[in-house]
Amino acid sequence: MHVGYLGPKNSFTYQAASYCFDSAVLTPFTSIPNCLNALKKDHIDYAIVPIENSLEGSVHTSVDGLFNQKDIQVYQEIILPIEQQLLVKNVTVIPEKILSHPQAIAQSQTFLETYYPDCLIEQVASTTFAAQYVANHPTESIAAIASKEAAEEYGLHILSRNIQDNRFNQTRFWLLGKKPLKDSLPIEKLTLFITLPNNAPGILHKVLSAFAWRSIDLSKIESRPLKTELGEYYFILDVPVTNNKDLINYALEEISLLGATIQHLGYYPIVIKER
Repeated sequence: MHVGYLGPKNSFTYQAASYCFDSAVLTPFTSIPNCLNALKKDHIDYAIVPIENSLEGSVHTSVDGLFNQKDIQVYQEIILPIEQQLLVKNVTVIPEKILSHPQAIAQSQTFLETYYPDCLIEQVASTTFAAQYVANHPTESIAAIASKEAAEEYGLHILSRNIQDNRFNQTRFWLLGKKPLKDSLPIEKLTLFITLPNNAPGILHKVLSAFAWRSIDLSKIESRPLKTELGEYYFILDVPVTNNKDLINYALEEISLLGATIQHLGYYPIVIKER
């Protein structure tokens, strides 16, 4: 089995992939679009990408990259605890510049504002790239925000531990593919992309009512621009699945009759990695 992930090695996405697969060939990609494109072209069997962080919200590159990808489905959700560390090559260094991925920087904003308010913050492609850069430039007064696994991989010291703004910081990752996995995990969630018909007054209310009057819970509702004209959106809905599959299907039939377009990303299980 060949699984692609947002790399490089020891990124949080790599950790999610390693947690799911102990015998697959794991291949890093430099960006989420590159990873999704490899899956679309069947260069890999599955892909794992970040989809949402509990502090910073949805990873829009992943969400928008999946929109209108008719053949790609979600087969599993992995929830990974995210603990950010401030890493240096030399413990005596006083950082003048801190490097990391934009999400990691945002997740550690309170720490940075409190302890390094005058430090230059530089965004890079990944937390692991930041750690690797610090390891390769030992004479510079720089630090990286990355994982403890990255510290171990590149021989860095942890200057400050668990600097994320919330100790319950978590990221959702999706295992994507075109064919189901052979597992027996219970189905827990459904994700939908819904595009509403134009010039239909009250249509969003009607769509949501199809779930509400059937007592179907929605754990997430989010809008994303269609990237056509200003003010045009599609909606992301997460639907918890218990014993209500038939009711959900009836709701989707009603929504289709209202003229909405539904992209069904699939029913899938949720796997939570403990801290």
